[in-house]
Amino acid sequence: MARKLLSTSCPSCGLPMQISAMSCTACGVKIEGNFSETFFNRLAAEDQKFLEQYLLAGFSIKTLERNGSLGYAAIRSRLDRLMANYKALAKMDAQKKAVLEQLRTNEISVAEAKEKLEKLSGG
Repeated sequence: MARKLLSTSCPSCGLPMQISAMSCTACGVKIEGNFSETFFNRLAAEDQKFLEQYLLAGFSIKTLERNGSLGYAAIRSRLDRLMANYKALAKMDAQKKAVLEQLRTNEISVAEAKEKLEKLSGG
């Protein structure tokens, strides 16, 4: 049975979802809590697959070009786009943490924090 990739976006509103439960398929142990995710988990499934292929090609654009259907320029362009997306996710994460820190130190109200976080999430 093919495994489905985990979507990190809410199917209802589109905002990021928090991973809160995991289970072992072998023994059935289940744990619940707030688990962190990596920026790679937030990438589209297609981008994750491309990065996997790049990794398996030894991080060589030329090897990836030989093994696939994309040319050097297309691969380079896609890598540049992925790097830009990754940097944007890291920047957004830092901005969200700054908003939460402002809330924690009572520099802003809950309503202001909510508004800022929604704006950062594109909502």
